[in-house]
Amino acid sequence: MQYVNISAAKTISLLPNEIIIILGTLLMKHSLIKSIFFSLLFFSSQSFSDTLTDFEQQLAQYKGKVVYLDFWASWCVPCRKSFPWMNEMQQKYGADNFTVLSVNLDAQPALAAKFLLENPANFPIFYDAKGKVAKAFKLKGMPSSYIVDKSGKIVSAHVGFTENKKIKYQTEIVELLEK
Repeated sequence: MQYVNISAAKTISLLPNEIIIILGTLLMKHSLIKSIFFSLLFFSSQSFSDTLTDFEQQLAQYKGKVVYLDFWASWCVPCRKSFPWMNEMQQKYGADNFTVLSVNLDAQPALAAKFLLENPANFPIFYDAKGKVAKAFKLKGMPSSYIVDKSGKIVSAHVGFTENKKIKYQTEIVELLEK
């Protein structure tokens, strides 16, 4: 399974499609709830065998943009602090060839969904329950993030999230956007 945007969802394994449609219709009347609803990404019935390939294809879609690639999990306390900042960066620089792409590492999709209800995301989320993408990146801690330049090259890697680090991350992003 992997996350897919609600508009591209083929099947939803958490609730029947009819309930999701009704719930979505009701939620659309409230802007805050609407943003939370759209930030939740549902699960397709696709197998895990192509997870790394799927991720590489998704990342390739952002060639020509600076990408802040973030790995997170529901149990990660600093991850909760990074989501408002990532939403801010997406809103501030999204029109300037920038995107945040996050990778969730929870083995249970319900944990990720609960986290996203509490910490909405205004950026794409890729689901890596088996940790294949995480293994390929050889993560050293959580959260881990990478900044990818417009050519698709990783130019920096980071572990953790603090007030001081977010200033450094934003500076790196702005410098790449100005190139």
